[in-house]
This record gives sequence, C-alpha cells and structure tokens, in this order.
Amino acid sequence: MTSDATPARSAPAGDPDSAAGGRGGGKSTSGSQVTAAVLRAVALRPTIWVAAAAEAVRLAPSGWWRRWPPRPWPDAELWRFRMETAYGGAGNAVPRPGDVRSFLQWCRDMRKWRRV
Repeated sequence: MTSDATPARSAPAGDPDSAAGGRGGGKSTSGSQVTAAVLRAVALRPTIWVAAAAEAVRLAPSGWWRRWPPRPWPDAELWRFRMETAYGGAGNAVPRPGDVRSFLQWCRDMRKWRRV
C-alpha cells in the first residue's frame, strides 16, 4: 500500500509542543491568534526577548510606524509565505511555540556569531 502523506517532523524528546502533531494548524487564522501564539511562546523566555523584538522590526514593512495602529507586524503576504514554507498548506497555520522559540534562539545565536 502506498501512502502520499508527508511524514510529520519528529519533535525533540521532551518537547512539550510535540502534542500538536502534524505539520501545522491547517485552519484559517487571524492576526490576533498568531500574535497571541507568538507572545505565549516568548513571554516566559527573557533570554529571547531581544531577539523577538529585533525580528519583529526586521519582518515589519518599511514605515510601519506611520500606519495606525503603529505595530511592527509583518506584511500579510510575507507572513503567509513564511508559514507556507514552514508548515505547508495555504500558509494559514499558527506557528507552534517550540518552533517560535527555536527560531528566536537561532537568531540570537547567529547574532552572537556575527560579532566574533
């Protein structure tokens, strides 16, 4: 029997986010759902707060402070593309907390490495 299903990424042992399973949310999401998911993933990890702020500004469109309300949210098409490449589907998945933390830790580590 042949299966066309793509195997899910395996989560690291002991990863509390592995219960999410699969490759993403797959449901339609709103900006507030994504914002809440990202904030929950970062809130209790002060070691990645600076990286989170830096990435928010890097992903934000130019002149974000001129639009009301002035929030450095990424452009909707950029975010859709990033979610599609990370999780597949239509790009409307909510990022898993473990993925958010891993990405921000990687950003933090790369910033340290560039200074060397």
